[in-house]
Amino acid sequence: MLPESLGRDALLLLSTRLIRLFAYGALSIVLVLYLRGLGLSEPQTGLLLTLTLVGDIAISLFLTTRADRLGRRRTLVVGSGLMVAAGLAFAATHNFLLLLIAATIGVISPSGNEVGPFLPIEQAALAHVVTPASRTHVFAWYTLAGSFATALGSVCGGLIPQSVKNTAGISVDGYRAVLLLYAFLGIVLLAVFSRLSLATEVEEIEKTTHSGNKLLGLSHSRQIVLKLSALFALDSFGGGFVVQAFAVYWFYLRFGTNPAVLGSVFFGANCFAGISALLASRLASRFGLVRTMVFTHLPSNVLLLVIPLMPTFRLAVAVLLLRFSISQMDVPTRQSYVMAVVQPEERSAAAGVTGVARSVGAAIPPFAVGLMFANPAWINLPFFIAGTLKIVYDLRLYRMFVNVHPLDNK
Repeated sequence: MLPESLGRDALLLLSTRLIRLFAYGALSIVLVLYLRGLGLSEPQTGLLLTLTLVGDIAISLFLTTRADRLGRRRTLVVGSGLMVAAGLAFAATHNFLLLLIAATIGVISPSGNEVGPFLPIEQAALAHVVTPASRTHVFAWYTLAGSFATALGSVCGGLIPQSVKNTAGISVDGYRAVLLLYAFLGIVLLAVFSRLSLATEVEEIEKTTHSGNKLLGLSHSRQIVLKLSALFALDSFGGGFVVQAFAVYWFYLRFGTNPAVLGSVFFGANCFAGISALLASRLASRFGLVRTMVFTHLPSNVLLLVIPLMPTFRLAVAVLLLRFSISQMDVPTRQSYVMAVVQPEERSAAAGVTGVARSVGAAIPPFAVGLMFANPAWINLPFFIAGTLKIVYDLRLYRMFVNVHPLDNK
C-alpha cells in the first residue's frame, strides 16, 4: 500500500504520471501504422522516430539541468506545452519535412515509455517530498502507476481506430484520433502541473551552494552520474531496437495481428510490468538496490532473445508476457538509486543527465530498425541485438556499482 503520510504534491505527481503514460501507451500502438498510412516508407519512419528521440535529448538536457534553478513546476508546464504542440502537428500534416520539425522540437513518445523532461524532474520532486525510508516504495508505486496507465493507453490506442474505421477498414483518420487525444491529454497535464506547491522546489540556499563549480547542474555527484549515464546509455541503446512501437509492428509483420489485438497484448504486458514493481521494492529492502536491478533485469533480457524464436503468435506472446513480468523491476530501484547517491540539490540534474544518456542511446537504433524491417529476412535481428547489449549492461552495472551504497543508506 502507499504510505499513509503521502502528501498532496506526491499524489499530484502520481496523477501526472498516469495521464502522461496513458497518452504514451495509446500513441505507441498506432504511431508507426499512422506514419506508414501517411505514405512514409520504413526507412523514413525510422528516421522520423530517431529524430524524435534526438529532439528529446536536446530539450531534456536543456530543461532538466536548469529545472532546479528555474523552477520544477515551471519547467514541467513548458514540457507539457511541447507535448501538446507535437500531438497537434502530427495530426495536422502529412508533409515529411513538417513532421521532422515537429518530431525534433516537440515531445512525442514512439516507445510507450518516458520522453521529454518530465521523468527526471518528477523523480527529483518526489524524492524531495517523501522520506528516504519510503523513497523506493513510493517509486515502485510511481512505476506501477505508469505501467497500468501505459497498459490502458495501449488498449485504447488499439480500440479507437477500430471505432472510426470505414467500409475499407481502419483508416488514417482512426489513427489521427489517437494523436488528437494525445494533444488533449497534454493540456490536462499542463493544468495538473500548475497546481504543484513550492514544497516540490529546491530551497534557495541549496540553489546557490557551489553554483560556480557546476557542470550540467552537477558538482559533488558528477563522477558517479557520468559513470551511471554511460551504462544507462548502453542499456537504452539495446532497448532502442525493440521500442514498443516497433514491437507492435514486428507482431503485425510476423503474424498479421490487428491493432486491437496488439493493444490487448501490450495491456497485459504493461500490467505485469507494473505489478512487478511493487515486488521490486521488497526485494531491494532485502538484497539492495543494485542486486535487485541486475538479478531481475538479466533473465528478462535472456527472454528477449527467445521471443523471435517462437514459431506461433501465442508462444511469442507468452514469452513477451513472461519477460514483462520481470523486465521493469529494475525501474523503481534504478530511479531510487540515482536519487540516493547524489546530493539533494543535484537530483533534477542527475536524473536529467542520466535520462538524457538513455535518450541518446535510444535515439540511434530506430533508423537501423526501419532498414531491418524493410528486409523480411532481418525482422528478427533487432531482438537479438537488444538482448545481447542489455545483458552486457547488466554485467557491467553489477561489477561497477554493487559496492557503491546510497548516501543516506536507505
